[in-house]
Amino acid sequence: MAKNSFNYSLDFKKTNFREHPELYRVGVGEQGVLLVEPYKSEILPHWRFKNVEVATASAQTIYAMFEKYLADGDFVGADMARKFLQMGFTRARRYANHKGGRKYEPSAEAQNEGLPYPYSSGSAHKGNPVLPQEADALTSEKAQAAAVFKEYWFRAKDHPEYLTQKQQFRDKYYEK
Repeated sequence: MAKNSFNYSLDFKKTNFREHPELYRVGVGEQGVLLVEPYKSEILPHWRFKNVEVATASAQTIYAMFEKYLADGDFVGADMARKFLQMGFTRARRYANHKGGRKYEPSAEAQNEGLPYPYSSGSAHKGNPVLPQEADALTSEKAQAAAVFKEYWFRAKDHPEYLTQKQQFRDKYYEK
């Protein structure tokens, strides 16, 4: 494991990251978004992207949580809210691109064994050809929902206080 990378070997069922922020790592993209408690349980019930109306309410709620975590000096919570906003974008885009949510051609055997990360994780079909994109992938309801999440995600990731707390967190908890 690379120094200061997301540590998947932790016992996520028993670790409270609010009590032990020193164990948290930002990681890459959405790493740990569905593992890190109690934040997953606090944010996940609000995460929805069915259509623009639902996505807007969801993104607004999660962004308000993001701001509250920042105001409380809870960087881990703020980063988790940012990850949920990012995941709202990526999952809505997945369903805009592929109505069933399946990106790769299925096969009888796993195609991702022995491949480097990120191809080694997730779908066993990652090594297969990508299914064709939907004709309305850029205009569909899911594409519009994705755009809502993207706006809030970018607002969060570029928020000056978030960037300040992120650097402070790294200075405090990351190995030099």
